[in-house]
Amino acid sequence: MEILLKEEGAKGSATAKENGRSIGTMTYSIAGKELIIIDSTFVEPEYNGKGVGRKMLDKIVEMAREKKIRIIPLCPFAAAMFRKSDDIRDVLKS
Repeated sequence: MEILLKEEGAKGSATAKENGRSIGTMTYSIAGKELIIIDSTFVEPEYNGKGVGRKMLDKIVEMAREKKIRIIPLCPFAAAMFRKSDDIRDVLKS
């Protein structure tokens, strides 16, 4: 599985691909130089429960650490992951 990050204007996304096929997307809005808001997560039904959403979130968290920005998780999936996982909370907007 490959996770690709893309930004265009005030929007960004992490897309999960397997064998060249998109199997999931996590989108975010760029709310300033130091803040993004994760809007939504979609995973193809046959990949539910296989860690695709977490891998996309991890890629966005990695990018946030590199750019020294914070994340507001409006998406219910991303919000749940931040509640469950101490290891990614360092980028959470308090």
